[in-house]
Amino acid sequence: MIDTNQLRKGTNFTLDGEIYKVMDYSHNKTARGGATVRVTVRNLRSGSTTQMTFNSGDRVQDIRVETVEVEYLYEDGEFLTFMNTETYDQPQLRKDIFGDNFLYLIENMRLKLSVYEEEIIDYILPTTVEHRIASAEMAVAGDTATGATKSVTTESGLQVQVPLFVNEGDTIRINTEAGTYITRV
Repeated sequence: MIDTNQLRKGTNFTLDGEIYKVMDYSHNKTARGGATVRVTVRNLRSGSTTQMTFNSGDRVQDIRVETVEVEYLYEDGEFLTFMNTETYDQPQLRKDIFGDNFLYLIENMRLKLSVYEEEIIDYILPTTVEHRIASAEMAVAGDTATGATKSVTTESGLQVQVPLFVNEGDTIRINTEAGTYITRV
């Protein structure tokens, strides 16, 4: 058990049988009342995000989550198949768990899965990924005072805004946290 004052961004805990990950944390002290801890948490089983408020001194059950490095193999419609790089097991996850982040996945890409009591509860994408551009609209540099951009589509279907000099067939590096173009590789 840990005190709610020790909850910080990235901390995992259980409450009422559900597993939560702290996304944001704030500690509020009022003049006459006691302090409160307000956290924004994501339910790791359902994926929903909610806010919780605890009184200072409340306790929650902290958990230890293991991270396992896996390699993305393929998609078969509803499920994504990965391979554990150490044990060669092939866990499968529902595609909807990844939401829009599914478009960052390319075959043979390495990422990490968070495991709690042999249940996969979360994933950690690499900070940057490299994708090949499948289609790009033609753009001509004209009377632009600032850096002009155009929309391109990668082989996975991800759409990204890139500078005008990037063409179809080029490989680009993308920041997975912001979904933005970094550089041409």
